[in-house]
Amino acid sequence: MHFAAEILPFILALVAGGMVAGLLAGMFGIGGGAILVPIFFHVFGLLGIAEDVRMQLALGTSLAIIVPTSIRSFMAHRQRGSVDTALLRGWIVAVPLGTLIATVIAAKASSVELRLIFAVIALALAFRMIFNRASWKLGDDLPGNPLKFMVGTGIGVLSGLMGIGGGVLNNTFMTLYGRSIHQAVATSSGVGVLISLPGLAGYVWGGWGVPGLPPFSTGYINWLAVLLLIPITLYMAPIGARLAHAMSKRQLEAGFGIFLIVISLQFFLTVIL
Repeated sequence: MHFAAEILPFILALVAGGMVAGLLAGMFGIGGGAILVPIFFHVFGLLGIAEDVRMQLALGTSLAIIVPTSIRSFMAHRQRGSVDTALLRGWIVAVPLGTLIATVIAAKASSVELRLIFAVIALALAFRMIFNRASWKLGDDLPGNPLKFMVGTGIGVLSGLMGIGGGVLNNTFMTLYGRSIHQAVATSSGVGVLISLPGLAGYVWGGWGVPGLPPFSTGYINWLAVLLLIPITLYMAPIGARLAHAMSKRQLEAGFGIFLIVISLQFFLTVIL
């Protein structure tokens, strides 16, 4: 009874986080990781998991949940015909390669380093979204290779280090090259698929045999959290996709930016305090 009373608040926190993550996955094409990582970090901490593995566990578990969420979100957006499938085909090697590189880095980095990486990237992207101007363009169409391949690899690296589906980075890339935010969001759900599958495998490998991990974990993936949140995020993702298509470009960008600032500041506080 005492154990149930202790564990119930954490389960409720995970459920609430899963609902928000699923909604954001569909709305922004981000896979929900940007909200799941800080939630997991704190919940795992409250459960007494050592700090030196907590951030890696949060990143790996987030990417595992993004697998079905991003697939579901991608299918919802593809039905609306707004996904750039040519870009996704060109990144079939680049994005997974970058993600696997990230899992190797994460296995060797400290918890503080990973939190700072997450916070700095999120804050930079937030200001770009909030203060975005139509004049902020690098071109009228996406660049060709090798630049496009390098960008895809970079998105994989940064996303793997943040435990996110890559939407936040792909949205920035595509809109800087003249694509609409709605097409960027739709395509980002596909990028999430290319990141989450190799990311899951990489974090399993990177955490294999590491001491201090909680029960029901394989490497840096906690399957109890995965099984609890997957149904919730899957249910909420199509709702988010419908909301995205009902909002204006400016509303999407401002909402996305404010959300990222809150998450970034929260992670800076965990490092300082």
